[in-house]
Amino acid sequence: MSITDLFWLFFIITSLWPAMQKRMLEAARLRIMRDLEKKRGSRVIVLIHRQETMALLGFPVFRYIDIEDSEQVLRAIKLTDKDIPIDLILHTPGGLVLAAEQIAHALCRHPARVTVFVPHYAMSGGTLLALAADEIVMDENAVLGPVDPQIGDKPAASILSVIEQKSVNEIDDDTLILADMARKAINQVRHTVTEILSHTTHMDEGKAQQLAELLATGTWTHDYPITVEEARDLGLPVSTEMPEEVYRLMALYRQPAQKRPSVSYIPIPYQRPEKPSPRGG
Repeated sequence: MSITDLFWLFFIITSLWPAMQKRMLEAARLRIMRDLEKKRGSRVIVLIHRQETMALLGFPVFRYIDIEDSEQVLRAIKLTDKDIPIDLILHTPGGLVLAAEQIAHALCRHPARVTVFVPHYAMSGGTLLALAADEIVMDENAVLGPVDPQIGDKPAASILSVIEQKSVNEIDDDTLILADMARKAINQVRHTVTEILSHTTHMDEGKAQQLAELLATGTWTHDYPITVEEARDLGLPVSTEMPEEVYRLMALYRQPAQKRPSVSYIPIPYQRPEKPSPRGG
């Protein structure tokens, strides 16, 4: 074999290696997901967002729950038989209210048991998804967060606070419009949280409304960390029995330069003729 042949062989292998690495990584993730599904008899859905860095320019790209995510998760739920439990692995800073609400309502409608695993954090819209589960399994150091809506880059509750502290004559029209939007957004999220909590945790309506008021109206800053202990004090069904497979899976979601899908599941219908797993059991 000549030097030229070796050069071209090296060139071909070098060109194909990134694609091969990506395929091997995806295969490793699917193996762990399948192991967890066999262990728990469930459908595993992974919703993971990382801060990624562009390879050449070096600036951060933030991932969040968007409409594309909601479409894929809804598709995964649709492909799951009503008697198959769903395990959703969450690692996200939040995202669009519309997308998060779509997923949360779909999880509520699934007849079998729904478990959300939070190995590190599920903030904002991620917390809304966690509220839709029969059980929230958190690492001892994982956190949830408030679900108060944001209008642009401003907290809706803070916009309303400005209106309360000033005379209407001192406030410009744009701020008044933002305040109207903020009021509607808070009412919408508060209603959604109350509905979800009443459906999944079997809270009485009064307690669900109190918790929705706490989470949706700007009681804390938007990045306030709700720990395992505090989540339990709030009455949420929290466990810390995190399967080892979840940690192994998270180790395979590093921050590569290339774009990768943030929602993963095995795209085939799941059916089980055995005894149904009752929701809330």
